[in-house]
Amino acid sequence: MGKNILVFSVVVVFLFSITYAVPGIATYYTSYTPSACYGGTQEGVMIAAASDKLWDNGRVCGKMFTVKCTGARNPVPHPCTGKSVTVKIVDHCPGACPSTLDLSREAFAQIANPVAGIINIDYTP
Repeated sequence: MGKNILVFSVVVVFLFSITYAVPGIATYYTSYTPSACYGGTQEGVMIAAASDKLWDNGRVCGKMFTVKCTGARNPVPHPCTGKSVTVKIVDHCPGACPSTLDLSREAFAQIANPVAGIINIDYTP
């Protein structure tokens, strides 16, 4: 009986710990300050701006997202590096932003060839 409870508990913990990735689009930018979340304060280089879809009146400020390239959105063949990157949301990519996440150039370069400019991604908050 005790062994069954232990196995059941492990399965429940495992199921609740699974995080599902959300598909999106990433671009990159090179001007890091001032930001909508932190003004002129530097927050490092592994940072991103959130699109209107994620912005939620700034509630996403400071949240960490893990991002992985899943493929090209333009003719650049095989832009993905196979790596993932964790970024902190520090800014808002408003209005006509072409992406879900606008990554810093350094963060983008971790997951894709910057020549691509725009890529498909999976991200997890």
